[in-house]
Amino acid sequence: MQARVLIADDDRGVRFTLREVLEDRGLSVLEAATGDAALELLKTSEVDLILSDQRMPGLSGLELLAEMGRLNDAPPLILLTAHGSERLAVTAMKAGAWHYLSKPFDPEELGLVVERALEQAALGLENRLLRAELTLARTMVFRSEAMRRIALMVERLARRDGTVLIQGETGTGKELVARAIVGASSRSEGPYIRFNCAALPRDLAEAELFGHTRGAYTGAQKARVGLVRQADGGTLLLDEIGELDPSLQGNLLRVLQEGEVRPVGSDKAVKVDVRILAATHRDLTADVEAGRFREDLYYRLNVVPLSVPPLRERPEDIVPLARHFARLHAKRFGVDPPRMAPRLLDHLRTQAWPGNVRELENAIERRMTLATGDVLDLDPLVDEPSVAGAGPIGGSFKERVAAFEKQLLHEALLESGGNRSHAARRLGMSRPTLIAKAQKYGLEGVGADGKGNNHGA
Repeated sequence: MQARVLIADDDRGVRFTLREVLEDRGLSVLEAATGDAALELLKTSEVDLILSDQRMPGLSGLELLAEMGRLNDAPPLILLTAHGSERLAVTAMKAGAWHYLSKPFDPEELGLVVERALEQAALGLENRLLRAELTLARTMVFRSEAMRRIALMVERLARRDGTVLIQGETGTGKELVARAIVGASSRSEGPYIRFNCAALPRDLAEAELFGHTRGAYTGAQKARVGLVRQADGGTLLLDEIGELDPSLQGNLLRVLQEGEVRPVGSDKAVKVDVRILAATHRDLTADVEAGRFREDLYYRLNVVPLSVPPLRERPEDIVPLARHFARLHAKRFGVDPPRMAPRLLDHLRTQAWPGNVRELENAIERRMTLATGDVLDLDPLVDEPSVAGAGPIGGSFKERVAAFEKQLLHEALLESGGNRSHAARRLGMSRPTLIAKAQKYGLEGVGADGKGNNHGA
């Protein structure tokens, strides 16, 4: 990929000469006639190096350098100065310029200086990528370029204390991305609290999040500080933020805007210092348009959007993840990590994985549970329709999504002994939604014994 150099100079003749020199060396060139125009290009374009004149309309070269300091990962700048301006050049070097050249410049010298600057910039980018990958690798396994880009975003977001909205399909690893951001941030030693906005009904969710005073409602025998205040000095992850009851969205907006929380039953607000991360699989813009989500809250949360790609868009990660899960469950079962047959790996690569990483882990755990030797291979007990109602491997995308959803519901109801409230919390959905889906898939009778009716909560 060609390195890209931005030339900022109000003299068209100088820009032409610089372009000729740089393009002869195989470089891509952008041009700006003012410092302000150069700054706008920096905000919207990938630039590896800047050659900037000192005297330009609007921002000068030094002023442009100062403004670049506010940007993330700004490229190096070489300042072009008039002959005899050595004192100004020294000032520029102290301010962070990579180098300076006096006009008129020697093309050969210019080319060598540019090459050295680009080499250093490339080394700096490689170091940032390594740091970023190490940051995300503490919580996730990946090899794909798509996740390397996520890693770079995580590394940047860890430096600044802003609100982040993490979006992605169910099972892509949104919470693990959140953990990576927290682990690399200045709040890593502070509390980290996760709240599933779909897990509790409105009244309980309000008290759980924002706290309550003693006697605020029936059964409130003592005061509760709430999760927002428990996260003071740290980070609060609001998972499935799209499911937050609309009547509570204003309370959350107050936390984001004013940095304060008002417990239920109290007329006094309490100051808090908490970073908010939010995650959702929903399309919040559609929810805003439909009136299900407050527009002002959406923009407060969506300061930095981060989209985690589904597994089908990063197939390079399938095999590393499968091997990771095999090692993980081998340790859990107290056995040696198995080898994975080539035809099994080929089979895993061809699947759509509508349930994403979570579905892949479930598939590997199932194989590990049923394995009879030290090699994982295709298995008719796994690769045929299951008793839980999973459809055939070759079904349509919609059929496979429905089959996987049915299987998750079946397992959650079994593991919770038929308690629908517990199963709903386990799956991160409301109890009415779980009941409706159980009826849809004919699972109403799945209970404590795995087959009989259970009318628990």
